[in-house]
Amino acid sequence: MRPLRPAAVLLALLVLAGCQSTPYESRPSPSLPPEVTLPGQPSPAPVISAPSVPITPTPTPPMPAASRQAIDLLPGGIADRAGWARDIDTALDHLGIPRSADNLCAAMAVIEQESTWQADPVVAGLPRIVRREIDSRAKRYGIPQVVVSAALEKTSPDGRSYAKRIAALRTEKQMNTLFEDMLSELPLGKTLLSGFNPIRTGGPMQVSIAFAEDHLDRRRYPYPRSGSVRHEVFTRRGGLYFGIANLLDYPADYPHPRYRFADFNAGRYSSRNAAFQAAISRVSGRKLAPDGDLLRYRGSTPSSDVSATEAALRTLAGRLHLSTRQIRDDLEHEKSADFSHTRLYGRLWQLAERQAGRALPREQMPDILLQSPKIQRKLTTAWFAKRVEWRYDRCLARER
Repeated sequence: MRPLRPAAVLLALLVLAGCQSTPYESRPSPSLPPEVTLPGQPSPAPVISAPSVPITPTPTPPMPAASRQAIDLLPGGIADRAGWARDIDTALDHLGIPRSADNLCAAMAVIEQESTWQADPVVAGLPRIVRREIDSRAKRYGIPQVVVSAALEKTSPDGRSYAKRIAALRTEKQMNTLFEDMLSELPLGKTLLSGFNPIRTGGPMQVSIAFAEDHLDRRRYPYPRSGSVRHEVFTRRGGLYFGIANLLDYPADYPHPRYRFADFNAGRYSSRNAAFQAAISRVSGRKLAPDGDLLRYRGSTPSSDVSATEAALRTLAGRLHLSTRQIRDDLEHEKSADFSHTRLYGRLWQLAERQAGRALPREQMPDILLQSPKIQRKLTTAWFAKRVEWRYDRCLARER
């Protein structure tokens, strides 16, 4: 029999002993610095406590009314039409994006495709997904299944066992609350589950949590926050705000919004980069998968490993009049609008169009097979973009 690792032994003892974790204490606010009296300035008068009086709460300012245009473009059968329209309008206004029919319908088409107008959409098979991921993590740490099962039978903060809560899971928001309770309440929960959550997207537009966190570092959030960024993504207003930002809040001169729909699914500028890869294949003779990723990545950071795209470009270094270092420097801009203005981008397209004898499109549908614990069948980015485009066209038809 394989000996248990120390973490597994400690976890088993805590679980079998029925140990309950100690609740976290809230941190006190830091003390204010002592008041300083400047030379020649009279000392502050002593503070005399006044009798307590009732405090009248400040009324919350009313939310802006939804635009009639947004309400009219919504499909039929949606509950709280004014609320959905108002949250979409607020996102567009805060991001400085015009409330045109094109922009409103682009957002609405993605919402309908991703969640069918549910603020917290149901995910089919979520209990199975979560148990599979927990069992996989336990196996990685060498923790026996019997210990995992015993831990999940503990009573959670809502009165049910963790096992029962997993079995009843239907939405991503429920799962997020469950994982937060497991992290704080289960013995060694942080050791086993820190940074681990099988669902990386959420809300009515299924926007990436990582994107929302990054966006919040660059732009002020238009609503008061009561929790983490992840919590906001699972709300209607937050999910719409971050989703619309991901879809529309970046410059791209695509001739049709279908390429933005593809970028929403595959990553910003993936459609531009996929066309660039096709041009590289034309000039170099090397077959490349037009997936829109020009470099290899570890997480969100470019890896030092040479990708197939970079290797193909290196064979063209002489014709491009660029060194391998210069090629790499320009490729590192692939996730931004700046890449279109690099030496590499301009010179490669000159070679490709000279060889073709005609102008070539600067955008192409990325060829990507979608993979996620939530996807139960074979889907691609092209399939996603086509479905959203169909919904977009139906939305525009409602304007006429």
